[in-house]
Amino acid sequence: MACGLICLLLQTGSSRGEDFRLESVGVRGGVSANPGRNEFHQAEFFGNWNLPWGWDLGKEWHLQSRLDLSVGWLGDSSQSATVGTLGPTLVLGRAWWPVSLEGGVSPTLLSSYKFESKSLGTDVQFTSHVGLNWDFAAHWRLGYRFQHMSNADLSRDNPGLNMHLLALSYVF
Repeated sequence: MACGLICLLLQTGSSRGEDFRLESVGVRGGVSANPGRNEFHQAEFFGNWNLPWGWDLGKEWHLQSRLDLSVGWLGDSSQSATVGTLGPTLVLGRAWWPVSLEGGVSPTLLSSYKFESKSLGTDVQFTSHVGLNWDFAAHWRLGYRFQHMSNADLSRDNPGLNMHLLALSYVF
C-alpha cells in the first residue's frame, strides 16, 4: 500500500526539489487520551526540517516531506522518563490557506518504560501521529496532534499509549 501511495504521488503531481532546511521549532504538551488511573502527561521541545522532496498535487495543493526531532518528558503521577523521537512526516497544505494536515511515524526511545500505572514493555517504541496546524500569524503556528506510541510487539507487554498534544511553534 505504501509503495502504491508513493507511485500515485509521483504520477499525479510534479516534484519540486527543495533544500534541507529548518522549517520550525516549538514546544508541545498534552495528556493521555484515556484519562483515569493510567493518566500520562508529556512535554517536549521539537524541530522540523523540510526535506528536499515535495510534490505539487494539482493547482494549489502541495505535499511536503519533513524530518521531525523531539526531546522531552513523559510521566504518570509517580514516575517520569525522557522521551526522544526522530522520523519522517508528510504535510499537506493548500496555497494561501493557513491550515495544514500532517502525519508521520517516528522511532522513539524512552529512558524508562516502567511506570507505576503501566509498563510500556521496552525502551524502544514507535510513535505515529496525525495532526492539524494553523498558521495564525506571521511566523507563528498552533497545532494539535493525536499520537499513538507502542513497541510494535517487540515485547510481550505492548499496551500502547494514546495522547492528545497541543503545540506552539515559530516558523522560519
